[in-house]
Amino acid sequence: MPADRIDAVFAALADATRRQVVQALAESGSATATELAGRFPVSRQAVVKHLSALGSAGLVASEREGREVRYHLTPGPLNDAVGWITLVGAEWDERLGRLRRHLGGSP
Repeated sequence: MPADRIDAVFAALADATRRQVVQALAESGSATATELAGRFPVSRQAVVKHLSALGSAGLVASEREGREVRYHLTPGPLNDAVGWITLVGAEWDERLGRLRRHLGGSP
């Protein structure tokens, strides 16, 4: 995944309300903005703005069902971000291991 896409995921998830929206969608599978607004102390319009930011990062997709728009998670970008975190963590583990060996510590 290109760095700018990973940056967009982390920027979207930097906001606590957006993380709560992601959690709510993960638990429910899908929801409307009105349903989500009922779960949080923010207006429906604020929820729509948060969903838009999550959508811009590729984390949320929407489907029209009659008069309603239902939102659901799209896990690909989240998986890519987790992969990046795993890669960086492995690099640090290797560096720390080399430092331990250099200092005469246990492997």
